[in-house]
Amino acid sequence: MEGGLYLGLVFTAFPFITSCMTLDLADYETGLKYAGDYEADLRAIQQRLEHIQIAFISQRARAIIALEGWDAAGKGGAIRRLAAAWDPHWFQVWGIGPPSPEGMSQHFLQRFWQRLPEPGFITIFDRSWYGRVLVERVEGLCSDAALQRAYDEINEFEVQQQQAGTPIIKVFLHITQEEQDRRLKSRLRDPWKRWKTGPEDYRNRARRSDYLEAYADMFARCDTRWAPWVVIDANSKKAARIAILRTVADRLAACIDLTPPPLDPELERQAALAFGPGDSQEAGLEG
Repeated sequence: MEGGLYLGLVFTAFPFITSCMTLDLADYETGLKYAGDYEADLRAIQQRLEHIQIAFISQRARAIIALEGWDAAGKGGAIRRLAAAWDPHWFQVWGIGPPSPEGMSQHFLQRFWQRLPEPGFITIFDRSWYGRVLVERVEGLCSDAALQRAYDEINEFEVQQQQAGTPIIKVFLHITQEEQDRRLKSRLRDPWKRWKTGPEDYRNRARRSDYLEAYADMFARCDTRWAPWVVIDANSKKAARIAILRTVADRLAACIDLTPPPLDPELERQAALAFGPGDSQEAGLEG
């Protein structure tokens, strides 16, 4: 692959170093229940995530979280709990569906370049640019040549974000066919959950073997040292949620200074004028 100009950014060719470990989804099917105090542990991780978001805001840092996985694997539930304690002004969730007719006429990464986080933001993708090598591959929506190019284009896209100071955390939620069927049936029975399912779930279900092949190629070619995949056994919802939140918290914490932001001296001065010296000391603004 030659160096060149890509969507306004210059990139240079270099070999992509993928993980030496082969990801086998069959290794993530135990479905073990969560053994701890789920509610207490969930609150503790959410508080940790709240502090991490504050660090990102105060330091004007950015991060991307990309979730992929089977239909009914629990991506939506994980996202709700992940962002439960976050200030909604400083994160975004993009639910990614099939490209529009206009999108089909553009480079497949164009709509993702337009959704990258601003300084201080954490952006979550509920499905992502991997649609090119997953659903578009399985449904035959792109040529084989475009598919083969996509793996390197995705790796280039991800390394560009990393080099620009925006880490990417990629999480894949795996469930067995039996667990997926159980959840799909549950949605059909519950009138308030039927909106969550549709014909595409059953079309995808019928092509599970095709998706398994697509996932295997995705892991083999896009599990890089700068943007590794983390596979979660999502057959137990509670265990999966704790695992996902811990993974995200650990990865975000590793790339940000978690020292509490200092009090701005000018803000302290104005608060002292507003409250008076005594009230300022009581509030911990002095001394």
